[in-house]
Amino acid sequence: MSIKIVAKNKKAFHDYNIEKKIETGIVLKGPEVKSLRAGRANMRDSYARIKNGEVWVHNLHISPYKYATHASPEPLRVRKLLLHKREIAKLIGKTQEKGFSLIPLKLYFTGQGKVKLELGLAKGKTQYDKRQTLKKKEASREMDRIRKDYR
Repeated sequence: MSIKIVAKNKKAFHDYNIEKKIETGIVLKGPEVKSLRAGRANMRDSYARIKNGEVWVHNLHISPYKYATHASPEPLRVRKLLLHKREIAKLIGKTQEKGFSLIPLKLYFTGQGKVKLELGLAKGKTQYDKRQTLKKKEASREMDRIRKDYR
């Protein structure tokens, strides 16, 4: 079972500590799915909110499909995420805690051709934490370079 990644939110891993990842379905219209198959999505600055017991994703940009025979939906429209009521209840409890947010991490096709969105329960990093993460990453890269040279 292979997956085809359409878009990743790389900035989310820089700005947040991801506590938990949740796979969700997403409500899309026909031209949006075609556009995703062409890889035309952007997740920068996207976020999810819980409203009236439903989870909605905001600022997820899916470009209009240029070969669509009828009008394409708005690229930045708010889209509903599909979760079980139990999962939504858990998310409501967690997001009410201080500092937790719902951040989309990646958008992908499953082996059966369904579009899924990986949602992360995240806590914002401070500027200090971001610098520490970059230092660790740079040190790891340097160690890998040194190991590679010794081979």
